[in-house]
Amino acid sequence: MPFGFYFDADRCIGCNSCSTACLDWNNIKPGQGVQWMRVFSIESGKFPNTKLINISLACRHCAKPACKAICPVEAIEKRSEDGIVVVDTDKCIGCHACFSACPFAVPQYGDDGTMQKCNLCLDRLSRGMEPACAAGCLFGALHFGTFEELSKLAQERAARKLACAIQPSDHSWFSP
Repeated sequence: MPFGFYFDADRCIGCNSCSTACLDWNNIKPGQGVQWMRVFSIESGKFPNTKLINISLACRHCAKPACKAICPVEAIEKRSEDGIVVVDTDKCIGCHACFSACPFAVPQYGDDGTMQKCNLCLDRLSRGMEPACAAGCLFGALHFGTFEELSKLAQERAARKLACAIQPSDHSWFSP
């Protein structure tokens, strides 16, 4: 059963609690240049009609990871039991091919030069806990679960959004 994230940009305020929780749990010191969970803010429009959207980005644990396909030493594996993409840092030679291949610019390199990235907090999952980033999200923007669970959540959120947009209880738009 593959695991993944569902991100609701409408609920994200860009507080970075997800990335802070990730840094803390994985004992990554700020300023090391490595951040497995990142939040980007994208601005659009012109004053007074501006819009700001926040995007939470970690490894997407792709169905067919480009990073795995290009790795010359097979240091990257997609686990068959849960779909999590992991890196064997003992095999990694730090060639950066995975970074070039990843459409999300996820691979990062630590002080030792080997690739690092989100592993969905495998140590937490083995204890029945969700990844630190999802647990640390203060506004319910980041969810973790199986693809089946996340698909249901996405459908529910889309249905609520549609219902709010068309206001089905308001029939003033209809005139026979």
